[in-house]
Amino acid sequence: METKTAITANEVICNTLQEIAQNNPQLLVLTSDSRGSASLTQFITRYPERSVELGIAEQNLVSVAAGLARAGKRPFVFSPAAFLTMRSIEQVKVDVAYSNTNVKLIGISGGNSYSNLGSSHHSLQDLAITTAIPNLEVYTPADRFETMALFEYLATSSSPAYVRVGKRKLPDCYHEPWENFQPGRAKVIRQGHDVCLISAGETLYSTIEAAKLLEDQGISTCVVDLVSIKPLDTQLLHKLSEIFKRIVTIEEHSIIGGLGARVATITAQHTGTCQRIFGFPDESAISGPQAEVFDYYGLSSTKIAQNVRSFLKD
Repeated sequence: METKTAITANEVICNTLQEIAQNNPQLLVLTSDSRGSASLTQFITRYPERSVELGIAEQNLVSVAAGLARAGKRPFVFSPAAFLTMRSIEQVKVDVAYSNTNVKLIGISGGNSYSNLGSSHHSLQDLAITTAIPNLEVYTPADRFETMALFEYLATSSSPAYVRVGKRKLPDCYHEPWENFQPGRAKVIRQGHDVCLISAGETLYSTIEAAKLLEDQGISTCVVDLVSIKPLDTQLLHKLSEIFKRIVTIEEHSIIGGLGARVATITAQHTGTCQRIFGFPDESAISGPQAEVFDYYGLSSTKIAQNVRSFLKD
């Protein structure tokens, strides 16, 4: 797991969309005073006629994108996740999902990315909100390889989708590019037999590192990447629930309604399987450097390993 190749998800997305746009003249990007935050400057410089700036008007942003999709365009919408999934959620529900318009909603600076700016800028409920909307796919990629494969898929898909990405440079969780991305498919990226850790997005790397710490202490640890929050890989989750008596989910999200809750809809059907959800508690998150906030809430690799050990002793 080399960290020298770390790159932000936004940079990967910009590079990927630039390549796709060469052969897809219908691809557009829409922003809400967020082209800089989304690292889209290179795309907009290269394809100025393929960009639409709506200003700080997220509701209009989503509705305009839906209209462009109806006209045959393939719009990718970029806005901070805290605003995209709160301020404009009615437009997401009605104009995109209910109307089945081919809009891809990219929630940038997701989760606790804007850590120092406080709860108004945190998006720790976005997965709960978006997964509850019918006809809306939901994804949260973990590294450059997964992000690239996901956006190659999104560029050809006709389904409405929400993608949450963060701000940090992401170390590689995978060693090589994906051949293709399949919605509704999770990946077992580390085998083990004592406990299963399930994560996605920016907490996946910490989860992998925690698994290494647990292995060093004699605890054989399976790690699963649940990049596709919706549709869910129910087949794999049922299989894991049959194999493991202890399953732990780790997420940069409220413990209510997120990845852990999605997994619990499956584990609850299996007697003898006990699940623990690691995430942000049901309260306004503290502000501070993101790494320190993660450690405070038990989401650093050392704290994950420590809490898993305690869970296995229960």
